[in-house]
Amino acid sequence: MTTTPEPPGHPDATPPDPPGTPVPDDTVLPTARERRLHPLSWLFVLLSQIGQMLVPLVAVVLFGASGEDGARLIVLAVALAALLAAAFWRYLTFSYRIGDDSVFVRSGLFERSLRQIPFSRIHDVALHQNLLHRLFGVAEVRLESAGGSQPEARMQVLAMDEALALEAVVRRRSQRAVAPAGDAGIDAAAPHDDIPAPRTLLALPAGEVIRLGLVSNRGMVVVAGALALAMQALPDNLAGRVLTDTAREAFGYASHLGESWHARVLAGALLIVAAIAALRLLSVALALVQYHGFRLVEDGRRLGVERGLLTRMRNSVPRRRIQAWTLHEGVLHRLLRRRGVQVDTAVVGRGQEQRGLSELAPIATPAVCDDLVRHLLADRTWPPPHWRPLHPRAWLRLLPPGIATALILSAALAWWFGAWGLLGLLWLPWTVLAAVQHARRAGYAIDGGLVSVREGWWTRHWRFAEVGKVQALRLRQSPLDRITGMASVWLDTAGAGTMAPPLRIPYLPVAEARMLLARLNRDIARQPLRW
Repeated sequence: MTTTPEPPGHPDATPPDPPGTPVPDDTVLPTARERRLHPLSWLFVLLSQIGQMLVPLVAVVLFGASGEDGARLIVLAVALAALLAAAFWRYLTFSYRIGDDSVFVRSGLFERSLRQIPFSRIHDVALHQNLLHRLFGVAEVRLESAGGSQPEARMQVLAMDEALALEAVVRRRSQRAVAPAGDAGIDAAAPHDDIPAPRTLLALPAGEVIRLGLVSNRGMVVVAGALALAMQALPDNLAGRVLTDTAREAFGYASHLGESWHARVLAGALLIVAAIAALRLLSVALALVQYHGFRLVEDGRRLGVERGLLTRMRNSVPRRRIQAWTLHEGVLHRLLRRRGVQVDTAVVGRGQEQRGLSELAPIATPAVCDDLVRHLLADRTWPPPHWRPLHPRAWLRLLPPGIATALILSAALAWWFGAWGLLGLLWLPWTVLAAVQHARRAGYAIDGGLVSVREGWWTRHWRFAEVGKVQALRLRQSPLDRITGMASVWLDTAGAGTMAPPLRIPYLPVAEARMLLARLNRDIARQPLRW
């Protein structure tokens, strides 16, 4: 990635770090001394517990004690008193200490726990600040390791200067602990001053964040979640009736805007456009709240991200923990000439929880995204100069989902509109076109120790990983694959999120797939797993 600064005012200019930004020093946290949480940590623990127990507490108030209102208040007071005692207990029994090569966390009194977390095993340091944290000048710190369902340590909460100092200590000592001998980047025996100063790789001005909101579907996700919650919370299908009545009134209003059928169709289309515009405005507002002040910073061998308007989030992770990469773009991305870069790291969450650093560039120009990949994969070639095609009849394997969609759509329309519903079969030509274009554009490349796959036409993504990060290989054939003489090679890496597309090379001729599998097996066997 080029280090030549962009001219002032350029939309992709990367501003330098703000002057006067404090750089914490290790001396803020002396070793061999146990430290407690912030004196107000009990308040934040209490609020967190109340948030987790909010639904049961509301149920106790509304339905728990069927007698007098006083009984309900007594039950609620006892529950709150128990939560308050637990919050104070955590403050009194929790402490941590910075050792020479580890962080030691002590907790409990009757059942005591002493956890030792080596700096070399800390993959992500996350700082979390909501509005209340910022009001009191504190932050929550989480130390993450690979694949754990919970953080290795959760400091709830520390003073902000102490949190920044802890982040700096972990960052610098972990770099020294894992730096290979003779590495040009970080010398394990180097003094503090020899570690390179942090450098901003990417910053998103407000205009880019607005573009991010325009190309994302965050507004639709929020509306869908609110509708699902309303359907569950409101009694007797009240939400369904309200939604139905609202839609009926909206289309009734549209039908009164004109007497002719084409005027009614135009009015209905305008209502749909207005709804889409409202959703996009909501997406822009959410993007501004979540990604305000986004900065990607390189600090030695670690990458850090800071973002957020109301709630500030800081995450950092060693570069070596990046397991796989994804470049993605949709139709709106291409209209705005933008793209996004995401990574899978060794820090993942369970269920719908996604922890750790995942977005290196939420939105940027294709040139900036490619420069960023080349910079962070310094000894790799990106993009690959040569892409190998899929099976000549791969488009046939891409047809079934579209055909099923067209048939289901036609059946539903025919149920409501009779013979006119057969117009839904007009989706079939689009399905064939999309499958042909997808197969024509898809391909894979294995070059310089990098396995890359590109897929998609309407929406596109590039998925790639270093061979040294691949943990397992699979050759897969569905019944349709066996009929058409195709097979797919699947590559497993650590930390793949549920939203990331699979790293696979699909729909190859069987002989080519087997040769590719054997070649990758040999390459993987020659080198240790780069975890």
